[in-house]
Amino acid sequence: MIYLNGKFMPIEEAYIPVLDRGFIFGDGVYEVIPAYSRKPFRLARHLNRLQHSLDGIRLQNPFSDKDWENLLEQVIAKNEGEDQYLYLHITRGVAKRDHAFPVDVPPTVFIMSNPLLPPPAQLLVGGASAITAVDNRWIRCDVKAISLLPNVLLRQLAVDVHALETILIRDGFLTEGAASNIFVVKNKVLLAPPKSHLMLPGITYDVVLELAVANQIPHEIREISETEIRTADEILLTSSTKEIMPITSLDSKPVGNRKPGKMFTRLYMLYQQYKATHMRGHFPDAASS
Repeated sequence: MIYLNGKFMPIEEAYIPVLDRGFIFGDGVYEVIPAYSRKPFRLARHLNRLQHSLDGIRLQNPFSDKDWENLLEQVIAKNEGEDQYLYLHITRGVAKRDHAFPVDVPPTVFIMSNPLLPPPAQLLVGGASAITAVDNRWIRCDVKAISLLPNVLLRQLAVDVHALETILIRDGFLTEGAASNIFVVKNKVLLAPPKSHLMLPGITYDVVLELAVANQIPHEIREISETEIRTADEILLTSSTKEIMPITSLDSKPVGNRKPGKMFTRLYMLYQQYKATHMRGHFPDAASS
């Protein structure tokens, strides 16, 4: 069951006009929110990021945070599974094809739910492979835009060689993955690229750094060079649906000893504890939990 423009319906019955600007121009934004035990994870943070994306494309938010919360609760209730991930999709609406913004056109709002499955055990135990590529996307990667063709093409490079992710490098420095954030571990220090317009500010990225603060894990937020990526002791991938995963092979070469490292093991355990502690309530910052 999905939500589309004020109505709940089976997804098979959902249609949009061909002149929707999301279809014609990719003119819209989206958000992905995991829900554990039917409770959205760090909802306020996700809605803040959604607002940032809407502001970035100059599209008015169609709902208040409370309205979004109510809608998401209804979508969760109408779908099976204790753990789900919610996909929100907002476009500038239906209008004749013209690059200029239409006037007084209601946005298209779409929400769907999918099962949220845990990462495959074999990847947590053995690690995943990744490749690198030049980050050739636009320079507003902080906007979670639905026009994801560059990300699609970059991610497909990994799929073509049976890798999990493509790690992106711009001007000699790490930005993020095609569909994830990336951390590097060097000399027992967790390294995170700084938030900027060149990367999406990940919610799980925030949790990992909060856990590092709360547990006195040495960490630095700074630019990470390509050399540091290629000589890393560990590489970690984070996202709302994959949580935290170890990368043990990069461009067909081993990362560290080609096994998940101590930093991954510790952060993964802390992340699972954090989820479990707050499963029946809200999700405040990990550093204050």
